[in-house]
Amino acid sequence: MGNAFLIIDTQIDFCHPDGALFVPGADRDVERMAGLITNHADQIDHIVVTLDTHHILDIAHPLFWHDARGQHPAPFTPISAAEVEAGRWIPRFEAARARQYVRDLEADGQFSHFIWPEHCLIGSRGAALHDTLLDALKSWSRQRDRDYVAVPKGLYPLTEHFGIFRAQVPDPAVPETQLNLGLIADLDRFETVYLMGEARSHCVANSLKQLLDSAPHLVPKLVVVTDCMSDVSKLGHLGEPIYREARTRGVRFAESTALFRAQR
Repeated sequence: MGNAFLIIDTQIDFCHPDGALFVPGADRDVERMAGLITNHADQIDHIVVTLDTHHILDIAHPLFWHDARGQHPAPFTPISAAEVEAGRWIPRFEAARARQYVRDLEADGQFSHFIWPEHCLIGSRGAALHDTLLDALKSWSRQRDRDYVAVPKGLYPLTEHFGIFRAQVPDPAVPETQLNLGLIADLDRFETVYLMGEARSHCVANSLKQLLDSAPHLVPKLVVVTDCMSDVSKLGHLGEPIYREARTRGVRFAESTALFRAQR
């Protein structure tokens, strides 16, 4: 049944130069995504957009932690389990659970814990879809008589939630942190699933990894749109092992200009 787009976190804080966590190149990525949707509306049958959404007191924001002098970590500070155990960084809320989270994150071999600027705060303009993409989505909906689907992530403050399908460390008591089987089933209805969005190094890479691990039946359907995503500055290397694995598993990679050539 046709084509689906899975568009990761194409929000103002990531995609506008004035955003709290602007990803260099994301503004141009948005233009390409919007162009795809506008120029190929009749060939796109379903669109899912994800919305990274956080509280201020999030485990990956500065105010959640302090040192022995009461100073908060600066944005882009890595925090290791060893540093937490040594008291270098002290969680101000849910201390036992926060310490266990950092340990679990490292034990699972995932990205180490990292402090980000406050971004995509619930209710803020920065959490909204970039206007250029939103205009294209509205036009597509009116042309196709179908609503785009918006899926939030990140509201549970005690775990990072890079990939859309589950939190980095799911909490068994918090359903929104667990594997999103409904979204997987939704995408499985389509012959091709095009993956794009921000940032390539983090949320796109982790969404891809979660599909490789938890929904391998979707792998033959996946196409990663390479020129519709960009890396967080100086952190592109973090996602590279995931993309290498995806290539060995048979995931297809293509630029936006090549997507619908065969169907014209």
